[in-house]
Amino acid sequence: MSTENISFASLNLAPEILKALDEFGYTTPTPIQAQAIPIVLQGRDLMAGAQTGTGKTAAFALPMLQKLLPLASTSASPARHPIRALVLVPTRELAIQVEASVKVYAKHSPLRSLVVYGGVDIKTQTPHLMRGVEILVATPGRLLDHIEQRTLQLSQVQMLILDEADRMLDMGFMPDLKRILALLPKQRQNLMFSATFSTEIKKLSEEFLKDPLLVEVARSNATNENVTQKVYHVAQDDKHALLAQILNETETKQVIVFTKTKLTASRLARQLVREGISADAIHGDKSQLERIQALDAFKNGKIHALIATDVAARGLDIDQLPMVINYEIPSAPEDYVHRIGRTGRAGALGVAISLVSPEEEKYLVEIEKLIKREIPKETSNLPARGRASSERSHHDRGSREKGHERATEQRSTPRPIPAKKSGDPWFDKPYEPTGATTTKAPAPQLYRSNKPKREVAALLGGLQAKQ
Repeated sequence: MSTENISFASLNLAPEILKALDEFGYTTPTPIQAQAIPIVLQGRDLMAGAQTGTGKTAAFALPMLQKLLPLASTSASPARHPIRALVLVPTRELAIQVEASVKVYAKHSPLRSLVVYGGVDIKTQTPHLMRGVEILVATPGRLLDHIEQRTLQLSQVQMLILDEADRMLDMGFMPDLKRILALLPKQRQNLMFSATFSTEIKKLSEEFLKDPLLVEVARSNATNENVTQKVYHVAQDDKHALLAQILNETETKQVIVFTKTKLTASRLARQLVREGISADAIHGDKSQLERIQALDAFKNGKIHALIATDVAARGLDIDQLPMVINYEIPSAPEDYVHRIGRTGRAGALGVAISLVSPEEEKYLVEIEKLIKREIPKETSNLPARGRASSERSHHDRGSREKGHERATEQRSTPRPIPAKKSGDPWFDKPYEPTGATTTKAPAPQLYRSNKPKREVAALLGGLQAKQ
Protein backbone atom coordinates (compact mmCIF):
# COMPACT_ATOMS: atom_id res chain seq x y z
CA MET A 1 0.00 0.00 0.00
CA SER A 2 1.08 3.55 -0.63
CA THR A 3 1.94 5.54 2.48
CA GLU A 4 2.15 8.91 0.79
CA ASN A 5 -0.09 11.74 2.00
CA ILE A 6 -1.12 9.79 5.10
CA SER A 7 -1.46 11.65 8.38
CA PHE A 8 -2.07 10.41 11.89
CA ALA A 9 -5.48 12.06 11.77
CA SER A 10 -6.40 9.94 8.77
CA LEU A 11 -5.70 6.74 10.73
CA ASN A 12 -8.79 7.23 12.91
CA LEU A 13 -6.88 7.73 16.13
CA ALA A 14 -8.64 9.26 19.13
CA PRO A 15 -8.35 13.01 19.84
CA GLU A 16 -6.45 12.28 23.07
CA ILE A 17 -3.77 10.40 21.13
CA LEU A 18 -3.62 12.96 18.32
CA LYS A 19 -3.18 15.75 20.85
CA ALA A 20 -0.21 13.96 22.43
CA LEU A 21 1.35 13.33 19.00
CA ASP A 22 0.90 16.97 18.04
CA GLU A 23 2.53 18.15 21.26
CA PHE A 24 5.41 15.81 20.62
CA GLY A 25 5.82 17.15 17.09
CA TYR A 26 4.63 14.06 15.23
CA THR A 27 2.35 14.74 12.26
CA THR A 28 3.21 12.20 9.58
CA PRO A 29 3.52 8.46 10.24
CA THR A 30 6.52 6.48 9.08
CA PRO A 31 5.95 3.68 6.55
CA ILE A 32 5.81 0.98 9.23
CA GLN A 33 3.31 3.06 11.22
CA ALA A 34 1.12 3.80 8.21
CA GLN A 35 0.91 0.12 7.33
CA ALA A 36 0.76 -1.48 10.77
CA ILE A 37 -1.70 0.80 12.58
CA PRO A 38 -4.76 0.02 10.37
CA ILE A 39 -4.03 -3.72 10.62
CA VAL A 40 -3.84 -3.62 14.41
CA LEU A 41 -7.00 -1.54 14.65
CA GLN A 42 -8.78 -4.21 12.63
CA GLY A 43 -7.92 -6.72 15.35
CA ARG A 44 -5.65 -8.83 13.12
CA ASP A 45 -2.46 -10.51 14.25
CA LEU A 46 0.63 -8.86 12.79
CA MET A 47 4.13 -9.96 11.85
CA ALA A 48 6.23 -6.90 11.12
CA GLY A 49 9.78 -6.60 9.84
CA ALA A 50 11.21 -3.34 11.08
CA GLN A 51 14.63 -2.11 12.09
CA THR A 52 15.51 0.14 15.00
CA GLY A 53 14.84 3.74 14.04
CA THR A 54 11.84 3.05 11.75
CA GLY A 55 9.26 4.14 14.33
CA LYS A 56 8.14 0.63 15.22
CA THR A 57 7.33 1.51 18.85
CA ALA A 58 4.58 3.91 17.78
CA ALA A 59 3.46 1.35 15.18
CA PHE A 60 2.18 -0.89 17.98
CA ALA A 61 1.78 1.59 20.86
CA LEU A 62 -0.67 3.94 19.10
CA PRO A 63 -3.21 1.32 17.97
CA MET A 64 -2.78 -0.47 21.31
CA LEU A 65 -3.81 2.69 23.16
CA GLN A 66 -6.63 3.30 20.69
CA LYS A 67 -8.10 -0.15 21.40
CA LEU A 68 -7.74 0.22 25.18
CA LEU A 69 -9.24 3.71 25.45
CA PRO A 70 -12.87 2.47 25.66
CA LEU A 71 -11.82 0.41 28.69
CA ALA A 72 -9.98 3.22 30.46
CA SER A 73 -11.12 4.16 33.95
CA THR A 74 -10.53 7.12 36.23
CA SER A 75 -11.27 4.99 39.29
CA ALA A 76 -8.54 4.64 41.90
CA SER A 77 -9.43 0.99 42.43
CA PRO A 78 -6.72 -1.41 41.20
CA ALA A 79 -9.47 -3.77 40.05
CA ARG A 80 -10.46 -1.21 37.41
CA HIS A 81 -6.95 -1.21 36.00
CA PRO A 82 -6.07 -4.82 35.09
CA ILE A 83 -3.21 -5.61 32.72
CA ARG A 84 -4.80 -5.59 29.29
CA ALA A 85 -1.70 -5.22 27.08
CA LEU A 86 1.64 -6.95 27.62
CA VAL A 87 4.75 -5.77 25.77
CA LEU A 88 7.74 -8.12 26.01
CA VAL A 89 11.21 -6.80 25.15
CA PRO A 90 14.68 -8.37 25.48
CA THR A 91 16.57 -5.72 27.48
CA ARG A 92 16.18 -3.22 30.27
CA GLU A 93 17.25 -0.37 28.01
CA LEU A 94 14.61 -1.11 25.39
CA ALA A 95 11.94 -1.68 28.05
CA ILE A 96 12.54 1.79 29.49
CA GLN A 97 12.45 3.39 26.05
CA VAL A 98 9.21 1.66 25.04
CA GLU A 99 7.38 2.48 28.26
CA ALA A 100 8.54 6.10 28.10
CA SER A 101 7.03 6.36 24.60
CA VAL A 102 3.77 4.78 25.78
CA LYS A 103 3.54 7.35 28.57
CA VAL A 104 3.99 10.18 26.06
CA TYR A 105 1.26 8.88 23.76
CA ALA A 106 -1.14 8.17 26.66
CA LYS A 107 -0.58 11.41 28.59
CA HIS A 108 -4.11 12.71 27.90
CA SER A 109 -5.84 9.46 28.82
CA PRO A 110 -6.45 7.67 32.14
CA LEU A 111 -4.54 4.62 30.90
CA ARG A 112 -1.69 3.55 33.14
CA SER A 113 1.59 1.96 32.11
CA LEU A 114 4.52 0.44 33.98
CA VAL A 115 7.89 -1.07 33.13
CA VAL A 116 9.48 -3.99 35.02
CA TYR A 117 12.95 -5.40 34.40
CA GLY A 118 15.68 -7.28 36.19
CA GLY A 119 18.80 -5.93 37.82
CA VAL A 120 16.89 -3.93 40.44
CA ASP A 121 15.09 -4.92 43.64
CA ILE A 122 11.79 -6.51 42.69
CA LYS A 123 10.19 -5.06 45.82
CA THR A 124 10.47 -1.54 44.38
CA GLN A 125 8.24 -2.56 41.45
CA THR A 126 5.57 -4.41 43.41
CA PRO A 127 3.73 -1.38 44.91
CA HIS A 128 3.27 0.14 41.44
CA LEU A 129 1.87 -3.14 40.14
CA MET A 130 -0.53 -3.40 43.05
CA ARG A 131 -2.06 -0.03 42.17
CA GLY A 132 -3.06 -1.45 38.79
CA VAL A 133 -1.81 -0.81 35.25
CA GLU A 134 -3.40 -1.44 31.87
CA ILE A 135 -0.12 -1.62 29.93
CA LEU A 136 2.87 -3.57 31.20
CA VAL A 137 6.25 -3.44 29.48
CA ALA A 138 8.53 -6.19 30.75
CA THR A 139 11.59 -8.31 30.17
CA PRO A 140 10.68 -12.03 30.21
CA GLY A 141 12.75 -13.01 33.23
CA ARG A 142 11.48 -10.29 35.52
CA LEU A 143 7.88 -10.90 34.39
CA LEU A 144 8.19 -14.53 35.46
CA ASP A 145 9.64 -13.39 38.80
CA HIS A 146 6.51 -11.34 39.44
CA ILE A 147 4.28 -14.20 38.32
CA GLU A 148 5.98 -16.54 40.77
CA GLN A 149 5.55 -14.01 43.55
CA ARG A 150 1.91 -13.51 42.54
CA THR A 151 2.28 -9.76 42.30
CA LEU A 152 0.43 -9.57 38.98
CA GLN A 153 -2.31 -11.29 37.01
CA LEU A 154 -2.37 -11.90 33.24
CA SER A 155 -5.90 -13.30 32.99
CA GLN A 156 -7.28 -10.17 31.29
CA VAL A 157 -4.52 -9.59 28.75
CA GLN A 158 -6.08 -8.78 25.38
CA MET A 159 -2.94 -7.86 23.44
CA LEU A 160 0.54 -9.35 23.38
CA ILE A 161 3.40 -7.56 21.66
CA LEU A 162 6.83 -9.14 21.13
CA ASP A 163 9.35 -6.43 20.28
CA GLU A 164 12.73 -7.41 18.78
CA ALA A 165 11.69 -11.04 18.75
CA ASP A 166 14.87 -12.06 16.90
CA ARG A 167 17.00 -10.67 19.67
CA MET A 168 14.93 -12.48 22.29
CA LEU A 169 15.77 -15.75 20.61
CA ASP A 170 19.45 -14.77 20.34
CA MET A 171 19.50 -14.14 24.09
CA GLY A 172 17.95 -17.51 24.91
CA PHE A 173 14.49 -16.33 25.99
CA MET A 174 12.55 -19.03 24.12
CA PRO A 175 11.82 -21.17 27.24
CA ASP A 176 10.64 -18.08 29.14
CA LEU A 177 8.43 -17.01 26.24
CA LYS A 178 6.76 -20.41 26.09
CA ARG A 179 6.04 -20.28 29.84
CA ILE A 180 4.53 -16.81 29.51
CA LEU A 181 2.43 -17.74 26.46
CA ALA A 182 0.96 -20.68 28.38
CA LEU A 183 -0.28 -18.30 31.09
CA LEU A 184 -2.08 -15.88 28.77
CA PRO A 185 -5.71 -16.06 27.66
CA LYS A 186 -6.19 -17.98 24.43
CA GLN A 187 -8.31 -15.23 22.95
CA ARG A 188 -5.99 -12.29 22.37
CA GLN A 189 -4.40 -10.22 19.62
CA ASN A 190 -0.72 -10.87 18.94
CA LEU A 191 1.85 -8.56 17.35
CA MET A 192 5.45 -9.51 16.62
CA PHE A 193 8.20 -7.14 15.51
CA SER A 194 11.55 -8.45 14.31
CA ALA A 195 14.49 -7.02 12.41
CA THR A 196 15.06 -10.36 10.68
CA PHE A 197 12.88 -13.27 9.60
CA SER A 198 15.07 -16.25 10.37
CA THR A 199 13.84 -19.84 10.43
CA GLU A 200 13.59 -19.63 14.23
CA ILE A 201 11.49 -16.47 14.02
CA LYS A 202 9.13 -18.09 11.54
CA LYS A 203 8.74 -21.08 13.87
CA LEU A 204 7.98 -18.75 16.77
CA SER A 205 5.40 -16.88 14.70
CA GLU A 206 3.67 -20.14 13.87
CA GLU A 207 3.40 -20.93 17.58
CA PHE A 208 1.62 -17.82 18.75
CA LEU A 209 0.36 -15.82 15.73
CA LYS A 210 -3.04 -16.62 14.23
CA ASP A 211 -3.40 -15.94 10.51
CA PRO A 212 -1.11 -12.89 10.69
CA LEU A 213 -0.70 -10.19 8.11
CA LEU A 214 2.88 -9.50 7.09
CA VAL A 215 4.31 -5.99 6.97
CA GLU A 216 7.92 -5.50 5.99
CA VAL A 217 9.53 -2.11 5.48
CA ALA A 218 12.96 -0.56 5.43
CA ARG A 219 14.79 -3.78 4.80
CA SER A 220 18.50 -3.74 5.39
CA ASN A 221 19.62 -3.11 1.84
CA ALA A 222 20.60 0.52 2.02
CA THR A 223 22.57 2.81 4.27
CA ASN A 224 21.87 6.33 5.46
CA GLU A 225 23.31 8.97 3.16
CA ASN A 226 24.15 11.06 6.23
CA VAL A 227 26.75 8.49 7.25
CA THR A 228 30.26 8.79 5.83
CA GLN A 229 31.61 5.25 5.44
CA LYS A 230 35.32 4.40 5.42
CA VAL A 231 37.33 1.21 5.25
CA TYR A 232 40.89 0.72 6.48
CA HIS A 233 42.64 -2.36 5.19
CA VAL A 234 44.80 -3.42 8.08
CA ALA A 235 46.56 -6.54 9.29
CA GLN A 236 44.81 -8.26 12.15
CA ASP A 237 47.82 -7.66 14.39
CA ASP A 238 47.67 -3.92 13.69
CA LYS A 239 43.97 -3.38 14.40
CA HIS A 240 44.36 -2.41 18.02
CA ALA A 241 47.07 0.15 17.33
CA LEU A 242 44.98 1.70 14.55
CA LEU A 243 41.87 1.80 16.73
CA ALA A 244 43.79 3.53 19.53
CA GLN A 245 45.17 6.03 17.01
CA ILE A 246 41.69 6.82 15.65
CA LEU A 247 40.23 7.25 19.13
CA ASN A 248 43.10 9.50 20.23
CA GLU A 249 42.98 11.69 17.13
CA THR A 250 39.22 12.12 16.72
CA GLU A 251 37.42 15.00 18.38
CA THR A 252 34.34 12.82 18.71
CA LYS A 253 33.47 12.27 22.35
CA GLN A 254 31.25 9.18 21.91
CA VAL A 255 32.18 6.16 19.81
CA ILE A 256 30.64 2.69 19.74
CA VAL A 257 33.16 0.03 18.76
CA PHE A 258 31.68 -3.25 17.52
CA THR A 259 33.22 -6.67 17.96
CA LYS A 260 31.97 -10.13 17.06
CA THR A 261 32.50 -11.80 20.42
CA LYS A 262 32.18 -11.08 24.12
CA LEU A 263 35.77 -12.16 24.68
CA THR A 264 37.17 -9.65 22.21
CA ALA A 265 34.96 -6.88 23.59
CA SER A 266 36.16 -7.39 27.17
CA ARG A 267 39.82 -7.66 26.29
CA LEU A 268 39.71 -4.72 23.94
CA ALA A 269 38.08 -2.48 26.53
CA ARG A 270 40.63 -3.59 29.11
CA GLN A 271 43.54 -2.82 26.81
CA LEU A 272 42.20 0.62 25.86
CA VAL A 273 41.83 1.55 29.52
CA ARG A 274 45.43 0.48 30.18
CA GLU A 275 46.48 2.84 27.40
CA GLY A 276 44.66 5.80 28.91
CA ILE A 277 41.50 5.71 26.76
CA SER A 278 38.26 5.71 28.76
CA ALA A 279 36.35 2.64 27.64
CA ASP A 280 34.03 -0.08 28.82
CA ALA A 281 32.42 -3.17 27.33
CA ILE A 282 28.76 -4.11 27.13
CA HIS A 283 27.77 -7.69 26.33
CA GLY A 284 25.68 -10.61 27.48
CA ASP A 285 28.09 -11.77 30.22
CA LYS A 286 27.91 -8.43 31.98
CA SER A 287 25.52 -8.16 34.88
CA GLN A 288 22.49 -5.91 34.51
CA LEU A 289 24.00 -3.39 36.91
CA GLU A 290 27.28 -3.32 35.00
CA ARG A 291 25.50 -2.78 31.67
CA ILE A 292 23.45 0.03 33.19
CA GLN A 293 26.54 1.70 34.63
CA ALA A 294 28.50 1.41 31.38
CA LEU A 295 25.65 2.76 29.28
CA ASP A 296 24.93 5.65 31.64
CA ALA A 297 28.62 6.57 31.76
CA PHE A 298 28.75 6.52 27.97
CA LYS A 299 25.65 8.69 27.59
CA ASN A 300 27.03 11.16 30.15
CA GLY A 301 30.34 11.49 28.33
CA LYS A 302 32.41 9.79 31.01
CA ILE A 303 33.35 6.98 28.61
CA HIS A 304 34.86 7.73 25.22
CA ALA A 305 34.51 4.29 23.66
CA LEU A 306 31.76 1.74 24.34
CA ILE A 307 32.83 -1.70 23.10
CA ALA A 308 29.77 -3.74 22.20
CA THR A 309 28.69 -6.97 20.58
CA ASP A 310 25.82 -6.92 18.10
CA VAL A 311 23.40 -8.57 20.51
CA ALA A 312 24.21 -6.17 23.35
CA ALA A 313 23.93 -3.09 21.17
CA ARG A 314 20.55 -3.93 19.65
CA GLY A 315 17.88 -1.66 21.05
CA LEU A 316 20.31 0.97 22.36
CA ASP A 317 19.03 4.41 21.49
CA ILE A 318 21.78 6.97 21.85
CA ASP A 319 20.92 10.43 20.61
CA GLN A 320 23.24 12.01 18.08
CA LEU A 321 25.87 9.29 18.15
CA PRO A 322 28.59 10.72 15.88
CA MET A 323 30.72 7.65 15.14
CA VAL A 324 30.75 3.87 15.05
CA ILE A 325 33.80 1.71 14.42
CA ASN A 326 33.68 -1.87 13.23
CA TYR A 327 36.71 -3.38 14.92
CA GLU A 328 35.57 -6.61 13.32
CA ILE A 329 33.14 -6.45 10.45
CA PRO A 330 30.17 -8.82 10.72
CA SER A 331 29.88 -11.95 8.63
CA ALA A 332 26.21 -11.12 7.96
CA PRO A 333 26.00 -8.02 5.75
CA GLU A 334 22.64 -6.99 7.26
CA ASP A 335 24.36 -6.59 10.63
CA TYR A 336 26.69 -4.02 9.07
CA VAL A 337 23.73 -1.85 8.16
CA HIS A 338 22.31 -2.33 11.67
CA ARG A 339 25.58 -1.15 13.17
CA ILE A 340 26.21 1.96 11.12
CA GLY A 341 22.53 2.88 11.30
CA ARG A 342 23.15 3.96 14.88
CA THR A 343 24.86 7.10 13.70
CA GLY A 344 23.62 9.80 11.32
CA ARG A 345 20.08 9.80 12.74
CA ALA A 346 17.53 12.59 12.66
CA GLY A 347 19.41 14.49 9.97
CA ALA A 348 22.69 14.54 11.88
CA LEU A 349 25.98 13.59 10.23
CA GLY A 350 27.79 10.44 11.25
CA VAL A 351 30.96 8.49 10.50
CA ALA A 352 31.29 4.72 10.20
CA ILE A 353 34.80 3.26 10.08
CA SER A 354 35.56 -0.39 9.42
CA LEU A 355 38.89 -2.08 10.13
CA VAL A 356 39.15 -4.92 7.65
CA SER A 357 41.82 -7.59 7.79
CA PRO A 358 42.68 -9.79 4.78
CA GLU A 359 40.69 -12.60 6.38
CA GLU A 360 37.60 -10.40 6.47
CA GLU A 361 37.79 -9.22 2.87
CA LYS A 362 35.14 -11.73 1.80
CA TYR A 363 32.67 -10.19 4.27
CA LEU A 364 33.35 -6.72 2.91
CA VAL A 365 32.55 -7.92 -0.61
CA GLU A 366 29.15 -9.18 0.55
CA ILE A 367 28.45 -5.93 2.40
CA GLU A 368 29.15 -3.85 -0.69
CA LYS A 369 26.89 -6.12 -2.74
CA LEU A 370 24.06 -5.60 -0.28
CA ILE A 371 24.30 -1.82 -0.05
CA LYS A 372 25.00 -1.57 -3.79
CA ARG A 373 27.97 0.73 -3.43
CA GLU A 374 31.71 0.58 -2.91
CA ILE A 375 32.89 1.87 0.44
CA PRO A 376 35.83 4.31 0.11
CA LYS A 377 39.18 2.86 1.18
CA GLU A 378 41.50 4.87 3.40
CA THR A 379 45.21 4.46 4.03
CA SER A 380 46.30 4.31 7.63
CA ASN A 381 49.30 6.25 8.83
CA LEU A 382 50.23 3.79 11.53
CA PRO A 383 53.61 4.40 13.20
CA ALA A 384 55.97 1.45 13.25
CA ARG A 385 56.32 1.61 17.01
CA GLY A 386 52.53 1.51 17.40
CA ARG A 387 52.48 -1.55 15.24
CA ALA A 388 55.12 -3.24 17.32
CA SER A 389 53.31 -2.35 20.51
CA SER A 390 50.11 -3.73 19.12
CA GLU A 391 51.71 -7.00 18.18
CA ARG A 392 53.33 -7.35 21.60
CA SER A 393 50.52 -6.32 23.92
CA HIS A 394 47.39 -7.58 22.33
CA HIS A 395 47.29 -8.81 18.80
CA ASP A 396 50.23 -11.14 18.74
CA ARG A 397 47.63 -13.54 20.01
CA GLY A 398 44.70 -12.00 18.20
CA SER A 399 44.67 -14.19 15.13
CA ARG A 400 44.90 -17.39 17.11
CA GLU A 401 42.28 -16.20 19.60
CA LYS A 402 39.87 -15.16 16.91
CA GLY A 403 40.37 -18.42 15.10
CA HIS A 404 39.74 -20.21 18.37
CA GLU A 405 36.61 -18.18 19.03
CA ARG A 406 35.21 -18.97 15.61
CA ALA A 407 36.16 -22.59 15.96
CA THR A 408 34.44 -22.99 19.32
CA GLU A 409 31.27 -21.69 17.75
CA GLN A 410 31.48 -24.24 14.91
CA ARG A 411 33.05 -27.29 16.51
CA SER A 412 32.27 -29.18 19.67
CA THR A 413 36.00 -29.88 20.35
CA PRO A 414 38.01 -26.66 20.19
CA ARG A 415 41.75 -26.69 19.56
CA PRO A 416 43.94 -25.63 22.49
CA ILE A 417 45.64 -22.24 22.30
CA PRO A 418 49.30 -22.14 23.27
CA ALA A 419 49.85 -20.06 26.39
CA LYS A 420 51.73 -16.84 25.88
CA LYS A 421 52.61 -14.17 28.41
CA SER A 422 51.23 -10.71 27.64
CA GLY A 423 52.79 -8.78 30.51
CA ASP A 424 49.38 -8.24 32.14
CA PRO A 425 48.08 -10.89 34.54
CA TRP A 426 44.49 -10.18 33.40
CA PHE A 427 45.32 -11.36 29.90
CA ASP A 428 47.05 -14.51 31.11
CA LYS A 429 43.97 -15.76 32.95
CA PRO A 430 41.23 -17.69 31.17
CA TYR A 431 38.30 -15.53 30.29
CA GLU A 432 35.49 -15.70 32.81
CA PRO A 433 32.07 -14.05 32.59
CA THR A 434 31.52 -11.06 34.84
CA GLY A 435 30.55 -12.10 38.30
CA ALA A 436 32.51 -15.35 38.22
CA THR A 437 34.88 -15.87 41.11
CA THR A 438 38.56 -16.53 40.68
CA THR A 439 39.49 -16.97 44.31
CA LYS A 440 39.87 -20.74 43.97
CA ALA A 441 42.66 -20.55 41.42
CA PRO A 442 46.21 -19.92 42.78
CA ALA A 443 48.06 -16.92 41.48
CA PRO A 444 50.53 -17.60 38.65
CA GLN A 445 54.06 -18.21 39.86
CA LEU A 446 55.35 -15.23 37.87
CA TYR A 447 53.34 -12.81 39.99
CA ARG A 448 53.72 -14.48 43.36
CA SER A 449 55.54 -12.39 45.91
CA ASN A 450 58.73 -14.04 47.27
CA LYS A 451 59.23 -12.08 50.45
CA PRO A 452 56.55 -13.34 52.84
CA LYS A 453 56.31 -16.79 51.29
CA ARG A 454 59.80 -17.97 52.31
CA GLU A 455 59.41 -16.77 55.91
CA VAL A 456 56.11 -18.60 56.31
CA ALA A 457 57.60 -21.76 54.80
CA ALA A 458 60.38 -21.65 57.44
CA LEU A 459 57.94 -21.36 60.27
CA LEU A 460 56.08 -24.38 58.98
CA GLY A 461 59.18 -26.44 58.82
CA GLY A 462 59.81 -25.99 55.16
CA LEU A 463 63.58 -25.44 55.71
CA GLN A 464 64.21 -28.38 58.05
CA ALA A 465 65.36 -30.60 55.21
CA LYS A 466 68.55 -28.57 54.92
CA GLN A 467 69.54 -29.10 58.55
